[in-house]
Amino acid sequence: MSIIWGASYLFIKIAVDGGVPPLALAWGRVTLAAVVLLALAWRAGTLPTLRGGWRWLVALAVVEMSIPFPLIAAGEVHVDSSLAAIIVAAVPLVGAVLAIRFDESERPTPVRALGLVVGFGGVVVLVGIDVSGNVKELIGAGAILLATVGYAIGPMVVKHRLRDLDPRATMGASLAIASLILLAPAIADRPHSAPTVGAIAAVVFLGLVCTAVAFVIFIVLISEAGTSRATVITYINPVVALALGVTVLGERPGTGTVAGLLLILAGSWLSTDGRLPPALRPLFARSRAAREPQSTGTPRPGPETSHATVI
Repeated sequence: MSIIWGASYLFIKIAVDGGVPPLALAWGRVTLAAVVLLALAWRAGTLPTLRGGWRWLVALAVVEMSIPFPLIAAGEVHVDSSLAAIIVAAVPLVGAVLAIRFDESERPTPVRALGLVVGFGGVVVLVGIDVSGNVKELIGAGAILLATVGYAIGPMVVKHRLRDLDPRATMGASLAIASLILLAPAIADRPHSAPTVGAIAAVVFLGLVCTAVAFVIFIVLISEAGTSRATVITYINPVVALALGVTVLGERPGTGTVAGLLLILAGSWLSTDGRLPPALRPLFARSRAAREPQSTGTPRPGPETSHATVI
């Protein structure tokens, strides 16, 4: 999941630099994904399960797709792909803030509160050092930061209202709704000249892999691991995006970018109670056991084991 969405920032940058406007990019992305997922849901016979859930499907389409996708694409017109991914890494921080009011089971503990301070401090460092001197970059970074609010709300909608529905039907319907919402703006924002072949290929990849495949994986992840821990994929997203931005696009991150990344990741980790992702815990447990010459007791299997298997 982290690799797929980490690579998406590279393809968004290729698309917008290749002549695809942000709104047109967002519409093409959601439309391609909607066609694929609705076809899979229809073949599986799961579309009737959506009856009665349309209000929340519309809400998911707005907060998770119709608003964030164009904002991130518009932001990447002015900032590097790696910088965009680092800003989006603040999603767990925004989610922790929203949980104070809207999700009692995910409300911050003192450790999570410390994570919020550290993480948002990283955002300030990132913007203050590497972005503050350029108005267009500030606008781009602000657009991407606003998109993180939608990305934080979306998992809450899925967790509390849509988690029992088939992922293909849920995401396919939401993407189709987003396609309808974005259609008129995309027509108004259509390209004035033919985009490059690479830009068109990037839109296709974004639609089929970074949206259709990724959203199905993500909705299963939310159901199995919970909202906050599902968004911990943002630990690896910016690292993947940074590596691709440097190697493929020749981006050169500044001091503020590196410092901001470290603080945001540390804050995100603390904001989820400072726990290791469930899938990594058995590895660290085996490593610790190997260093201990003698150990007593037998570890009992628990719910974390099932999470690791599913994820």
